[in-house]
Amino acid sequence: QVQLVESGGGLVQAGGSLKLSCAASGPTFSSYAMGWFRQNPGKEREFVAAISWDGGSTDYADSVKGRFIISRDGAGNTIFLQMNSLKPEDTAVYFCAARFGVAPAMAVLDYDYWGQGTQVTVSS
Repeated sequence: QVQLVESGGGLVQAGGSLKLSCAASGPTFSSYAMGWFRQNPGKEREFVAAISWDGGSTDYADSVKGRFIISRDGAGNTIFLQMNSLKPEDTAVYFCAARFGVAPAMAVLDYDYWGQGTQVTVSS
C-alpha cells in the first residue's frame, strides 16, 4: 500500500518562504516520479512542479518558475517543495502525488497516488 503524507504548510506573509515535505512509503518508491499540485475550493487541481524518479529532471508551472524548487532526498522516498517569494495567489491546498514511471508529468490523470494535502495560506 502506497502512502503519501505531506507536511510543512501554514500561514506566511507575502514575500515569505515555506518548505513542504512529502514522505512516501511503499515498495520500490524510489522508482516513481512525483509531483506537487494545488487546489482551491471550486477550482480544478493544478500542476505546480514534478520531478523524475532520480531527481535528474524537473518541470514547473509557469506561475511558480523561478520561485519554487522541487527536490527529493537521496533515498527517493521524500520530496520537497521550497517555495520562495510567496504571493497571495499561491494560497491553496497543496497535494503530493506519485506515478508509475520515471519521467515527471504535468497532468492530474498521470498520477496514481495522492496525499491528503496541506494548506498553504499567503497573506497580503
